[in-house]
Amino acid sequence: MLVDVTLPQLGESVSEGTISKWLVREGETVAKDQPLVSIATDKADSEVPSPVSGRVAKLLAREGQAVAVKTVIARIEEGAVGALSVAPGAPVSLPPPAKVPDGISANARSSVGSPLATPTVRKTALENDVDLSRVQGTGDRGRVTKDDVMRAAGGAVVKERPSAPPPAIEPPASRPPPPPPPQSPPSRLAELLNEGGGFVPPIPGVGFGAFKVPPYRPREGDKVVPFTRRRRITADHMTYSKFASPHVVTVAEVDLFRAGKLRDAHKERYKADGMSLTMLAFVVVAVARALRENPQLNARVLDDAYVVLHDVNIGVAVDSPDGLVAPVVRRADELGIRGIVRAVDDVAKRAKAGKITIDDLSGATFSVSNPGIKGNLFGGAIINQPNVGIVRMGEIQKRPVVIEEGGEDRLAIHPVMYVALSYDHRVVDGVAANAFLWRVTEILEKADFEV
Repeated sequence: MLVDVTLPQLGESVSEGTISKWLVREGETVAKDQPLVSIATDKADSEVPSPVSGRVAKLLAREGQAVAVKTVIARIEEGAVGALSVAPGAPVSLPPPAKVPDGISANARSSVGSPLATPTVRKTALENDVDLSRVQGTGDRGRVTKDDVMRAAGGAVVKERPSAPPPAIEPPASRPPPPPPPQSPPSRLAELLNEGGGFVPPIPGVGFGAFKVPPYRPREGDKVVPFTRRRRITADHMTYSKFASPHVVTVAEVDLFRAGKLRDAHKERYKADGMSLTMLAFVVVAVARALRENPQLNARVLDDAYVVLHDVNIGVAVDSPDGLVAPVVRRADELGIRGIVRAVDDVAKRAKAGKITIDDLSGATFSVSNPGIKGNLFGGAIINQPNVGIVRMGEIQKRPVVIEEGGEDRLAIHPVMYVALSYDHRVVDGVAANAFLWRVTEILEKADFEV
C-alpha cells in the first residue's frame, strides 16, 4: 500500500517550507521514523521522518523547491523492500520536476487560499505596492517569484490606480494645463504603519524619494560577506519590525544587591545539579510575573484590533552557530527560578549545538534579551514581532548608591543594572509600560524569589 508523506505543520506560523536536502532516494528501503528529508523554513530547519517502514516509491519535490504545508512530497510503499542501499550523507539525485500543467497561472493558490509566494516575496510586493493576485507567476506550480514582483512594479502588472478625468475639450488658446498625474495609493503596509497618512516606507538598499543609496565600489582590503539564510531572515524581521511598530524605549535602574546575595547563596547548589544560576533567570521570572499582573504588554496587534494573550511565553535571546535566535520558555509565569533555569539551560545548549527546532522558536508572547557580560550600559532592543515589547538587560556594574539605614541616608557600593523596555506605542501607552517596568524593578530589588 502506498502511504503519502506530507509536509507537516512546522510551527504555528509556518505555511510552507523549502526542500533543503533529500536524505533518501527512490527505491531505497527505509524504517519507520527514519529521516527522509531536511526542510528549511523562515524559523529553523527540521527533518521529516518516514511514517511507515517500506520502500521509497516516489519523491515528488526537488531540492530547493518551496512547498506548502500538507503537500504530498513523497510516497512510501509500506512493507516493501527496496533494492537500493544508500550510505548516509550520499548525494541524492532526483528526476527533473514535473512540467507545470497548463492553466496554473497567476491565480495559483497556497493551502490558505493566497497566491503561492514566499514571505520574502510577499514583503517585496508590499514594499512596491504590487497586488500578488494580479501577478503572473513564473515559478514552480505558478509560484510568484521576486523577479515577477519587480517586473510588475515596473509597470507590467500593478494594482489598479485611480485615473484622473480627462480635461475638458476647449479651444487651444484657452486650454488649461493638464492635471497632475494621480498619486499612487498607499500600500496595505503603509496603511498599517500610518493610517490615512499616505506614508510610503523606503526600500532597504535602494533608497526613498530623492535619496538613493550610493553604489558600492570595491576597494583593496574589503571583504564581502554574503548573507546566510539565518542572517537574511533576521534582517528582514528587524526591518519589518522597525517599519511596523513605533518603538518607544524606557529605562530603569535596578539595584541587584539582594538578588545578588540570593544568587551567591545558592549558585553552588545549582552547579552541583548541573545548572547555572544566572541573573538572567531572575529577570525572566520577574518579567513573567509582571506580565501576568500587567497583561497589556502580553499582546499582539491585528489589522484593526489587538489581542491580550492568555499564556505567558517568554522568548529568550541566545546565540547559535547561525546567529541570534529566541527559543521560547512556555508558561513562564508558572515556573519558579529552578524551572526557568532548567528551561533556559536546555534551549541555550541545543541552540549552541545547532539542534534547535521550529517549535522551540514559535509562540513567544514577549522577549528578554541578554547581551552577556560585555553588554555595555544599556540598549533599546528591536521588538520581536508579533510581540509588543522586549526587555534588554544591561551590564551589571558596581556603583555607589544611596540607601536608607536607621532612618538616615548613606552611600553603599551595590551591583546595579539598567533594564531597558522597548514597547509598541500602537497599543501600549506610557502609563502601562512604566507600570510594567516599575514592577519588574520592584521584584528584582526585593529579591522576591523562591530559589
